[in-house]
Amino acid sequence: MAESILEPIARPAEAITTPVRSPWGRVWIRLRANRSAQLGMAVIGLITLVAVLAPILNPYNPRADLDLANSLKPPSPAHWLGTDVQGRNILVRLAQGAHVSLGVGVISVAISLITGTLIGLVSGLTGGRVDSVLMRLMDIMLAFPGLLLAIAIVAIRGPGLPNTMLAISIINIPTYARLSRSMALSLREQDYILASRSLGVSESRIVFAHLLPNSLSPLIVQATLGIGSAILETAALGFLGLGQQPPFPEWGAELADSTKYLTSGAWWALLFPGLAIMVTVLGFNLLGDGLRDALDPRLQR
Repeated sequence: MAESILEPIARPAEAITTPVRSPWGRVWIRLRANRSAQLGMAVIGLITLVAVLAPILNPYNPRADLDLANSLKPPSPAHWLGTDVQGRNILVRLAQGAHVSLGVGVISVAISLITGTLIGLVSGLTGGRVDSVLMRLMDIMLAFPGLLLAIAIVAIRGPGLPNTMLAISIINIPTYARLSRSMALSLREQDYILASRSLGVSESRIVFAHLLPNSLSPLIVQATLGIGSAILETAALGFLGLGQQPPFPEWGAELADSTKYLTSGAWWALLFPGLAIMVTVLGFNLLGDGLRDALDPRLQR
């Protein structure tokens, strides 16, 4: 009898002791439940694995990889994706070039994310003349088409992978600067920011302790989508001969080399580099869309 009386009281106690997940834990659960995000993570994981392991498991010398007797051979058991005009295995070239495209995308986005975020937070928090000057500089950069500005930067500094990375970083800075500035403008009048200022907290501490953590969600989403865009821009510069220089493999350069042989029936030389670019960019876009849904505060429970 006593147990039946106490049983209704014990049930709420059990509910209270249920562990409460952290905000990032709930984000991870929502992300794992998203089929598109799962597909994106699987694609990115596979490409990353190839980019990391290919140079280790199969050391590659592009200067010695030449077999003119096997020029433009179609896919076969010996060459799963066929060969290019110089008889080089397309599968090996794509695997070796994966770390170039992925590395340039990640590093360039990291540079532009850090630089643009700091500019935007300082601009939004400070306001006045500093905000006006910084944002006008960003507007000037946005006035130029991104790819055209990247071509101009690489043309001035010379073709090569480091200059490609620098150019892609520079053209993407305004995107993160304007995004972080909008977050700073919406947060700087919040009570906890005003309270921190009244207590004499320095502006730098307000930026790194309050503004930056509360601005991470949209910046993470934009950075994830930005990696896909950076890989496309890297391929575009490589296609124009301004990226990684021959004979080193790079997806955009592989695509450029194969276009002239499409009319001769060598469809595989053009198809597989294009698919590598498309699938990788699609993976980052799917993951970015999933992150946007998982981080949306209106969908939090």
